[in-house]
Amino acid sequence: MPAKPPMNDDPEGSAPTADENGAAAEVGGTATPATESTAPTTTEATTPAPGSAAPTTGSAAPARESVTPNEAVTPDEAVTPLIRGIAVLRELTEADGTLSLSGLERATRLARSTIDRITATLARMGYVRVDGRDVHLSPRLMELGNAYLAALRLPALLASRADALADELDESVSLAVADRDGIRFIHQATRRRAMSLSFRIGDLLPAERTAPGPLFATEWSATDWQRWRERRAADPRDLSFTAVPPRKYGADARDDDMFMSRTHEAAENGWALDDQLIEPGLVAVSVPVRSPHTTAAHQPPVCVASVVSHTSRHTAHSLRTTLLPRLRAAVKRMEQELERTPPPPPGTPPSDLALWTGASKQQLGRDFIESLARGLTVLTAFGEGRPELTLTEVAQATGLARATARRALITYEHLDLVTPTGDRTFALTPRILSLGFPPLSRTTLPDIAHPHLADLTSRIHESTSLAVLSDSGEEIQYTARVATGRVMSVNITLGTRLPAHATALGRVLLSDRAIGQAPLPQDTLTSVRSQGYALVDEELEEGLRSIAVPIRDRSGRVVAALNTAMHASRHSLRECVTDLLPELTTTATRIESDLHTAARFTHVPLT
Repeated sequence: MPAKPPMNDDPEGSAPTADENGAAAEVGGTATPATESTAPTTTEATTPAPGSAAPTTGSAAPARESVTPNEAVTPDEAVTPLIRGIAVLRELTEADGTLSLSGLERATRLARSTIDRITATLARMGYVRVDGRDVHLSPRLMELGNAYLAALRLPALLASRADALADELDESVSLAVADRDGIRFIHQATRRRAMSLSFRIGDLLPAERTAPGPLFATEWSATDWQRWRERRAADPRDLSFTAVPPRKYGADARDDDMFMSRTHEAAENGWALDDQLIEPGLVAVSVPVRSPHTTAAHQPPVCVASVVSHTSRHTAHSLRTTLLPRLRAAVKRMEQELERTPPPPPGTPPSDLALWTGASKQQLGRDFIESLARGLTVLTAFGEGRPELTLTEVAQATGLARATARRALITYEHLDLVTPTGDRTFALTPRILSLGFPPLSRTTLPDIAHPHLADLTSRIHESTSLAVLSDSGEEIQYTARVATGRVMSVNITLGTRLPAHATALGRVLLSDRAIGQAPLPQDTLTSVRSQGYALVDEELEEGLRSIAVPIRDRSGRVVAALNTAMHASRHSLRECVTDLLPELTTTATRIESDLHTAARFTHVPLT
């Protein structure tokens, strides 16, 4: 295990401060010019992450992705607060998105004051939510994983093909990329069954226990194989891979020989099987997707497409004989999609991030770790049309000084989150998805909305609700709700259904439907659509008054509605519009922002 770092209650000051003018960065007592030529050098992470652990001695359990790298060998120019902030995000990810402050303190071995400042900074950025003593990952954190997936482009180009194949076969289909000696999922099209696939986008699996693994291993160098053997020796039960069941018994030489044999067969056949290697009953067949734009004679796979099933439906043999030809045909169409799609123009990078972090530091003072916030903004500089950036381009995109951007890149290269790709350019690695993406990729709209409803209820002192329209279009169903603490309040439970035409929630939802499809006069729905809200006064029940606003998805379609309901004596009709409507609109905007981030590369269920 790595040595425990010295505790420092002031993580902001625990690393040298870069010269914001970009002229030079004071590092270890020496001035280092912040020039394009002083690019970060590759530094092997000293504390192994899942899939890359170094051997351990004695009987100690293998270390998973460590949260406190051995700072004795951390690059001098690395940003210590950034390393610690990443550690907190990884611990929250491993804990499925929620961990107490004391739990974070124990897991990271950082001082409580440091944990408090890190979580306060992450909360200010919208990446976590602190609720009492617990810290929760927030959907906005997914913008980091979205930056990697957008730069990769594969989900945007191939997801619809994978979804169509899943519908055709009525089986789960996934896309995965290599992450050192593991694989990481970038898309999942699952079937809803009692026995269904539970892997999430961003989950990391050991290559030797998967169908895609042998296909990626055909490209491994001698160094890659040695790293794999060291990880296997250090973690024979795969305890560092939390997405898969641990082995009951440790792996031995026969398991190693079997994986090498499967890799040889994959190289010859062009496909690979997983016959219950992850857990009993789970079988999969995989085919590599190769880029037609590769100029080399040999084209390594850009990703691997897999069909996953259960032995109650298919054996490994029937997967190969029945479904493999259709998987190969789908992969051929995926490769054609890659061939005919031109590279996108450079996307618009985020702006004014440096100004925002500076303003936040002024407002929050010592509780805001500016070096952590600025370091995290570097990741958002990448994206669609911006898969590889130079130091200068990163600095320009974020508004940070070159010295500040440079030290962040050095830190990320040390953590294996960024890799050099060419002539002074850098790219994000799949390990970016380890920062909260797996637990957040399964979030629902009620999950997203609930903390915003709680905040709204605390501001207006009235109950608030979220509802969706039933399939028939005749009813609304309540999916999230926060009640106020009044003696007399609206009493509605989750799952309650009410006539859509008689409620403000329903009228907002119906106003987005085509003419003639709603059981209300068209002028009523037109008025609701144009003014952006619906106000219903004692139509559902005497004394009950309600006002509602829409929640729209990324395409602009109304998918849910947000309301507050109260006794008519508490707010006049005018006060509902002048006082409550602005609060509802602000909350709806916040919910939509989180929904749009979460739904960019994942499916967000409405209920």
